[in-house]
Amino acid sequence: MMTMMTTALKPTILRAANLENIPWLVHGFSTRSNGTSKSYGGKSLNLGFTKEDARESVETNRSFFLQAVGAADRGKPWPLISLRQIHSDVIHVVSSPKPARLVGDGLITNLPWVALGILTADCFPVLLVDTRNKAVGAFHAGWRGTVQRIAEKGVGVMRREYGTRPEDLRAAIGPGIHKCCYAIGEEVRSQFESQFDYAGELFHEQYSPDPIREKYPLLFLNARPPGHGDTATRMYLDIMEANQRQLLKVGVPEEQISVLAQCTSCDTRKFFSHRAERGQTGRMMALIGIKS
Repeated sequence: MMTMMTTALKPTILRAANLENIPWLVHGFSTRSNGTSKSYGGKSLNLGFTKEDARESVETNRSFFLQAVGAADRGKPWPLISLRQIHSDVIHVVSSPKPARLVGDGLITNLPWVALGILTADCFPVLLVDTRNKAVGAFHAGWRGTVQRIAEKGVGVMRREYGTRPEDLRAAIGPGIHKCCYAIGEEVRSQFESQFDYAGELFHEQYSPDPIREKYPLLFLNARPPGHGDTATRMYLDIMEANQRQLLKVGVPEEQISVLAQCTSCDTRKFFSHRAERGQTGRMMALIGIKS
């Protein structure tokens, strides 16, 4: 479950209920509203350096967001560590508040007073917290990262670096495009089937009426046997479930995994959605850090 916190003159932040009571932790998932960007409908909290937005607006938005989440000391935001995300399974260990430019899709640290940030606009952000060893991780899980098991590998890297045990982890899967809206092609299904024995449970077919096909059925006849022609059905993928299953498989208790139920593609008034807005959209951020 997630709870929502709105503070006057500050961005609207989503928080995971299972992470809120950890005294040394700061975290939050941004939404679309209450920012300074003139792009994407105006007054938007775009946190990505996109071509449609001014860099100054994004930097101001990031400062607002960090302070609203609590990643600031006496009004000065903590260093924000982010990546050039490439839809991979590359995970970086952050051991300095000023690392070199990072390329990949996962970050872990046990440093206090630094903020790890993951940008999304349909892909799922996954946050991990080791409550025993005081370490955190943030991961970007689109379908490519998911099929490469980035959440599962994130647990493994935290085990290697910090001695993390799955039973000590709390996880939060933030806003993303849910199975109601994430239509995919056969090539994506094939990749999941090659990796996961439960892949069949991640997909469902849905009939999508096609007015042209229904009005002019003869245009769509082919030489294939009856019952084997093209149909007006689409295949949908549940990326959220796929990431949750990875966490369960490596031993994170189900009751310690929190999932946001809202779909970014369904609600573009609240969230940015790359798919629903045909690529002309901003970016949200999932952020996590250690107070001390």
